[in-house]
Amino acid sequence: MTRTGFVLANLFHKKTRTVLTLGCIIFAFLLFGLLQSLNQIFSAGADFVGATRIVTQSRVSFTNSLPMRMVPEMDAIPGVERVMYQQWFGAVFRDDPQIFAFAVDPQRLRDVYPEWVMPDEHWTAFRDIRQSMIAGKLLAEKHGWKVGDRIPIQSNIFPRKDGSKDWEFELVGIYDGIDEEWKKQTAGGLYINRDYFAEAAQFGGGLAGIFIVKLQDPGMAEQVASTIDRRFENTADETKSMAEKDFQVGFIKQMGDIGLIVRWILFAVFFTLLLVVGNTMAQSVRERVPQLAVLKTLGFTDNAVLGFVLAETFALCAIGGLLGLGLATLAGAGLAAAAGPMLPIAVDAAVWIAGLIAIIVLALAVGLLPALRARNLKIVDALADR
Repeated sequence: MTRTGFVLANLFHKKTRTVLTLGCIIFAFLLFGLLQSLNQIFSAGADFVGATRIVTQSRVSFTNSLPMRMVPEMDAIPGVERVMYQQWFGAVFRDDPQIFAFAVDPQRLRDVYPEWVMPDEHWTAFRDIRQSMIAGKLLAEKHGWKVGDRIPIQSNIFPRKDGSKDWEFELVGIYDGIDEEWKKQTAGGLYINRDYFAEAAQFGGGLAGIFIVKLQDPGMAEQVASTIDRRFENTADETKSMAEKDFQVGFIKQMGDIGLIVRWILFAVFFTLLLVVGNTMAQSVRERVPQLAVLKTLGFTDNAVLGFVLAETFALCAIGGLLGLGLATLAGAGLAAAAGPMLPIAVDAAVWIAGLIAIIVLALAVGLLPALRARNLKIVDALADR
């Protein structure tokens, strides 16, 4: 029998226990792959590569609105093709609070987001009818809305001038996405005509939550972002500009420090795994003390016995870890397809490198003590069961 065959035979001498332990390792590394990819998203710096739009918000927070007088100044910055402004409306329809509603200028929305497709007459109606709104296709299907309906919407932020937070809009269009990725994003979005919002709202009519800047050249993204932020530096309305993807990640971060939560979950998972695999290896060595003594009797050195135990531990961790990372890669691709650009999960090479390092560290942590015990085993004591 070869040394490899001997290690594998020892690894599976208690098949049920080994399979259950492998299952724990596979599941742990499945979680590791997915959570580590999330951690990379939330800890990454600004990335302007390939950006066609950048988002400008208040330096304090996107919940701090900015004045509309900034729009002409941003429009005039070299490299800017068009600036769109929008105000978060805080919409609730009946018992559905999961609606992303914004007050926008219809023409600027169309210019900056060509990914939203809708018949020309619907765009025209959205521009010309002041009390108008348009809704995403999936959202409209969810609630059974049709063009021409008058939709009652509540705002949890903006009251009308009469003090009521009950608004009503005419649905003049239903937009769809230009491809499958954008079609999925029509599930919760709607836009209302900003002119009507500005004249009817008790406050906030002269403000915008964020500005979305469409670029003439993606290669100018970082330059344009820096120019905008310098333009309003040391004013009452300092800005922070970033790629659209980074803004989306920041929006999700408002729920809490996701990176810290992910790291604590990973710590809990691997601490539990350390106990499970460590107990398995310690028990395996205890059961095979006479066998290890026979190996030494046959001429195997102390270091050779130590190597056998460590190799067994590495094999157990490597098999489970690699299978878990493989499953995480497949699951990550599925989640990324479902979430779209809002959550660009990718179990990439960096995650795999971190996973391989984790496999090595785990194997050493759980295998070193049992291996040293096997190395220091005295033949006489072992055979005498002392």
